[in-house]
Amino acid sequence: MGKDIAKPAPFDAIREFEFDGTAYKMADLTALEDEGLCELDRLPVSIRVLLESVLRNVDGETITAEDVRNAASWEPDVPDAELPFTPSRVVLQDLTGVPAVVDLAALRSAVDRKGKEPGIVEPEVPIDLVIDHSVQVDYFGSEDAYEKNVELEYERNGERYRALKWAQQAFDDFSVVPPGTGIVHQVNLEYLGQVVHARERNGENWLLPDTLVGTDSHTPMIGGIGVVGWGVGGIEAEAAMLGQPITMKLPEVVGVRLTGELPEGATATDLVLHVTEQLREAGVVDRFVEFFGPGVANLTVPDRATIANMAPEQGSTISMFGVDEATLDYLKLTGRDDDHIELVREYLEAQGLFGEQNPEYTETVELDLSTITPSLAGPKRPQDRVPMENMKPHFRELVHGEFEDELHEIDEDALTRWLGESSAEDDRPDADLPEPDVGNLNDTVGVDLDGETTEIRHGSVVVSAITSCTNTSNPSVMLAAGLLARNAVERGLDVPEYVKTSLAPGSRVVTEYLEASGLLPYLEDLGYNVVGYGCTTCIGNAGPLPEPIERAIDAEDLWTASVLSGNRNFEARIHPKVRANYLASPPLVVAYGLAGRMDIDLDTDPLGTDEDGEPVYLSDIWPDADEIHTAVYDSVDASMFEEKYAEVFEGDDRWEALDAPTGDVYEWDDNSTYIREPPFFKDFPLEEPGVSDIADARSLMLLGDTVTTDHISPAGPFSREQPAGEWLVEQGVEPHEFNTYGARRGNHEVMMRGTFANVRIENEMLDDVEGGYTVHQPTGEDSEVRSTSDQSSGDGEEPRDVTTVFEASQRYREDDTPLVVFAGEELGTGSSRDWAAKGTDLLGVRATIAESYERIFRDNLVGMGVLPLQFADGDSWESLGLDGSEHVAVRGLDDGLDVNEELTAVAERADGSTVEFPVTAQVGTPAAVRYVENGGILHLVLRRLLTEE
Repeated sequence: MGKDIAKPAPFDAIREFEFDGTAYKMADLTALEDEGLCELDRLPVSIRVLLESVLRNVDGETITAEDVRNAASWEPDVPDAELPFTPSRVVLQDLTGVPAVVDLAALRSAVDRKGKEPGIVEPEVPIDLVIDHSVQVDYFGSEDAYEKNVELEYERNGERYRALKWAQQAFDDFSVVPPGTGIVHQVNLEYLGQVVHARERNGENWLLPDTLVGTDSHTPMIGGIGVVGWGVGGIEAEAAMLGQPITMKLPEVVGVRLTGELPEGATATDLVLHVTEQLREAGVVDRFVEFFGPGVANLTVPDRATIANMAPEQGSTISMFGVDEATLDYLKLTGRDDDHIELVREYLEAQGLFGEQNPEYTETVELDLSTITPSLAGPKRPQDRVPMENMKPHFRELVHGEFEDELHEIDEDALTRWLGESSAEDDRPDADLPEPDVGNLNDTVGVDLDGETTEIRHGSVVVSAITSCTNTSNPSVMLAAGLLARNAVERGLDVPEYVKTSLAPGSRVVTEYLEASGLLPYLEDLGYNVVGYGCTTCIGNAGPLPEPIERAIDAEDLWTASVLSGNRNFEARIHPKVRANYLASPPLVVAYGLAGRMDIDLDTDPLGTDEDGEPVYLSDIWPDADEIHTAVYDSVDASMFEEKYAEVFEGDDRWEALDAPTGDVYEWDDNSTYIREPPFFKDFPLEEPGVSDIADARSLMLLGDTVTTDHISPAGPFSREQPAGEWLVEQGVEPHEFNTYGARRGNHEVMMRGTFANVRIENEMLDDVEGGYTVHQPTGEDSEVRSTSDQSSGDGEEPRDVTTVFEASQRYREDDTPLVVFAGEELGTGSSRDWAAKGTDLLGVRATIAESYERIFRDNLVGMGVLPLQFADGDSWESLGLDGSEHVAVRGLDDGLDVNEELTAVAERADGSTVEFPVTAQVGTPAAVRYVENGGILHLVLRRLLTEE
C-alpha cells in the first residue's frame, strides 16, 4: 500500500469508515473540500483518484501536504505542478517481467557485493506477473495445436520461467500466473482488478482505490471498470515496486462525451478504431481521457474495456470510464464476492466517485455512437482507420503505389477500373465481371501445400488471427465470430488453404462460453482452433508461415496481408514477411479469412459460393444484434469465472515440474543465453555521476517519423545473419533454437545487438536500405553492407563505411566517441518496451534529438539516464540540412540540468561550417532531473539503499 501512512494526517483527512461491522481507515477526499482546497464535483474522476493517493501517502518527506495542495489545485487550464503518485499494485507480463526480475536480482547482487543485506531490495507493493507473451503459433488448425504449442513454449522458455519461479519465492507478495492461463490485461479485468482494496497495514484496516502501473502499454484497459492504471517501462515499474513514487506533471484531462448507440452491424472494435482515429487527430499524448455522457449507458463494460485497452494507440496515458451500476453488474458476472461489490459501492459513494459524473475538462470531444461503421485499421498504424466499404480501393492503391514505377504498358482504363476509380450503378458491380488485366499487380503465384496447389498474390490474407485482450475479453464480438462461423459453415464456405488461422483467447473462460454456446466447433471447422492462451499474433508470435508461402512472398515480392483482432500492426511486428497488417473485429477476421484477400468489397463482392453455386455475401452470414445478445445472455455466467480463476495461480504439470533456484540472491550462470547479470550495477560507484556537455559526438541513426519501439527493439524472430544471431551461434545455439528477441530480454548481450535491428527500420543516412545498418564516421573506408549495395557519400566520393548498428557502436566505444540519435515526430510510439531505452544506453547513446516523443519511451530514456532532447517547433534534422555525417555537441549541461531546460546543439560539418540550434531537455520534473544525474532511476534507488543507515 506504500509507505507508513500512519505518520502525518494533513487536513484531518484520515477518517473512520465502517462496513459490515469492520472499522476501516480511509483518506477522505471530502475533507479537502471542507478545507476549501477544491470542489470535488469539478475535478475529473481520474484526478480525484490521484489526489486520494497523494493524500493517503503523505509522510512529510517524500510526499508532503504541499503535494496535496498541488494535486487539489487541478483546473481545466492545468497548473504547472508535480504529482507524486504511489500505485497500489504493479502488474507485469513475462516479456517485460523477466527483465524486471533480472534487474531486481541484479540489484540484490550489487547490494550483496557491497556487504549489505540483500533483502533490503524488496518490493513494497503487491506484484502480479502473468505469463502470456511467449506462446507462439507454431501449430494451428488442429485439435492438438494448443498442447503442441504449450509444449514448445516450455521447451523454449524453461530457463526464463525458472527465474520467475525463483522470484516468486524470493520476494514477498510476488505472484505468478503460469502459462496457458490468459492475457495479463484480461486476467486483470476479470480477476485481479478489485476497484477498491481492503488492506491491512501496520495492524490497521484501510480502504483505498485500486490503482496500478503495468509493464505493458495496454494496462489502461483496466479503466473499463473505473480503475486508474497505465503502462510504464520496466525501469519505472521497478522503481515503483521499490517504493519510489511515480513523479508526473499534473495531467490535462480530455472528456469524450458519448451520445447515441451503436447501429446494427457495428461492433465495439469498430467503435474503438473510430475513437483511436479521432483522439489521435485531437492530440491526447501525455493527457488523461475520460468517457462520459448519455451514450456510456449504451455500452457494456467489455465494450468500455475495449476502448480503454487502446489508450496507447489513441495517444493517451489512460482512457477510462467511471464506476456505475453496470460496473458492479460486471464484477458480479465475473465472480467477484457479493460483499466486496457492496463495499465498492459504499466506499465510492462516500468519496463521491460512484455513478454519473459531470466534471470540468481541459477539452471536450464529442462522439455520436450512431455514426460508427464497420472498419479496419492499417496497413501499419492502429490510428489509420479504413472503412470496410473502402478496403478494396484502399488496398489496391497501396499496391499500385508500391509498384507503380515497375509497371509498363498497362491499359490506363483497365488500371482505373482495377483501382475502383470508375463509377458503376449496379449494387454488386464486380460480382460477375472478370478482373481487369493490370500485369504484375494481380498476377497469381502457384504454391504447393501438402501436395495441393493453391495460388496467392498481392493482397492474399496469409494470417487470420482471433487474438488479443482488446477483443477476446468481449463476449459480444467473440460470440459474433462464432455465429458468423456457424453461418458460413452451414452455407458451405471454407477458408483457403494458404490462410494461417488461429484462435487465442485471453482467458479460459472464453473457451468455456464458446463451448457452452455450441459455436466453438464451427470455428474449428474453419481452422480457428485454440492455439494458446496468450497474446500470440498481436505481440508478433504468429509463428512461421508454411515454407512454400514464405518462398513465394520473397521470390515475387508479394504484399500479402494479415488480419487480426489485435491492437498493434506496426511494420514487421506481426510477421517479418507480411507487409500489410489490419486490425479488425473477430467476426471481420473470420470474414476476411473466408475471403482470403484484402482487395474485396465485402458489401458487394461474394465471400464464395454455396453448394449450389450461388454467391454468398457477408450480409448473408452476419449475425444480427439480437442474436448476438441472446448468445451472450445464454452462454456466459459467473460460475465460469469462479471455476477458472479459482486455480489461476496453480499452473499445469509442466509448471509444477519446473525446478527453480531458491534463496535470496540469484545464482547467475555466465554461460546462459537467456538470463545474464546485466552490466548496469557492476562496479557501481556510490558517487552521483552528474551531467556534462556532450562533445564530438557522432550520429548513430538518422530516423524519420513514427519510429516505433518495435523498430528500436523488436520482439519477434531474427536470423543468424543479424548481430544477435551471430552472437548466439558463437555460443553454440542453433538457429532453430533462437526463439525471439522478446524471449531473450533477460540477456543484455542479445538485446543490445537487437537494438535498432528491426528488418524494416530505415536509417536516412542510407539510400533505400532497410534493417539495422548505419554509417561509421568518418567516411572514406570501403565496406560492404549485407544484402545492399555500396553507399556513396556524395558525387565522386568513395563508398562510406556502412556496417551494422551494433558493430558501429562498438567501434565508437573503442574510440570513446559519444553517440546521438536524430529522429522526426513520435519517436518511440508503441509498446512500453524498456529495452528500447536500455539498448540505446548500452550502445553508447548519450542523447536523442527528435521532433516529438511518445510518453513511455521518453520516460524510459530518462529512466536509463539517456537525455531526450526536442527540436524547437519548426526545426528538424531535415530542415537544418543535417545528414548524419556531422560532429555533434550539446552545450549547457556543465552547470547542471534543470526541468525542461533549453540547451544548445551544434552540428559541425566536414568543411568546418556549423549549424547551431536550440533543443529542450524533455525532463519534466525535478525527479526526472535526478534520474538523469544519477545515470538512471534504478541507479538512484540503489545509491539510496547503499548509503542509508
